[in-house]
Amino acid sequence: TSDASFKMGQTLCICSRTSITIDNKKYFYVQKLDEGGFSYVDLVEGAKDGRFYALKRILCHDREGRQDAQTEVEMHQLFNHPNVLSLVAHAFVERGGKVEAWLLLPYIMKGSLWSVLEKLRDKGSSMPEKQVLQIFRGICSGLKAVHDKGYAHRDIKPTNVLLDEDDRPVLMDLGSMNRARIEVRGSREAITIQDWAAQRCTISYRAPELFNVESHCVIDERTDIWSLGCVLYCMMMLEGPFDLIFQKGDSVALAVQNPVAIPQSCRYSEGLQMLLSSIMVTNPQERPNINWVLDQVQDLQSRSPNTQTNMV
Repeated sequence: TSDASFKMGQTLCICSRTSITIDNKKYFYVQKLDEGGFSYVDLVEGAKDGRFYALKRILCHDREGRQDAQTEVEMHQLFNHPNVLSLVAHAFVERGGKVEAWLLLPYIMKGSLWSVLEKLRDKGSSMPEKQVLQIFRGICSGLKAVHDKGYAHRDIKPTNVLLDEDDRPVLMDLGSMNRARIEVRGSREAITIQDWAAQRCTISYRAPELFNVESHCVIDERTDIWSLGCVLYCMMMLEGPFDLIFQKGDSVALAVQNPVAIPQSCRYSEGLQMLLSSIMVTNPQERPNINWVLDQVQDLQSRSPNTQTNMV
């Protein structure tokens, strides 16, 4: 475990700044970025390099919480891929009798894919098809890296995709990741996995097979492919396919059993619409794998060098 300490600057001196030390490197606190149930994300600045980083602090309430944080660290360390968020450094810190896991991550200023889509929606605009394909291809590449190592992300959604200045997507929040293939043996195991999914996999992006887990089945990485389809739909329609159903309080579990309807008003190419339909297949056995999806995206890109022409 890395050495970490938390020092408060003297309040008398106006120039003093709260600083933290991870792996013998000093960082200054700049501002709060985000807050979740058990975690906080702060913007910090490297004292030596002057670069910005995101410091994710996970409150570990018990041994299980600490294990979860340790797993998240290990998941980051598994990957060295441009489309998966890297881990700069980490530490486990004791503060006030409680353990916190500190994950130092690159700071990506543009924010999440969701925030970009929200801005487009507010302007009454849409994303050009060329850009949709470019970003989606990057998301698929990151997911392929995860699946190739025998893992699944389990919480793919637009808020868990960061976009850098060049529109390069980066998969983040690896805290729900686990082994891709889960063999379910009996109803007790099925309920355990269903409960886990209810906690860890965002409802409007959750695969159909995770709502009612059968007592003898195999859950695999294709849960991510379903979520990936929801993300593509969101990039095209500027809202997830089941967001409204969830907001109205209707049953998402019921809605995911039916084929996803693409609105008539959709102005994207037939090829892209067909790709969306072929990803969002209710039966996981008929759902494609990430290699197939990536091939289709690359094929669409090569076929349409100027796909923007039919877009407003």
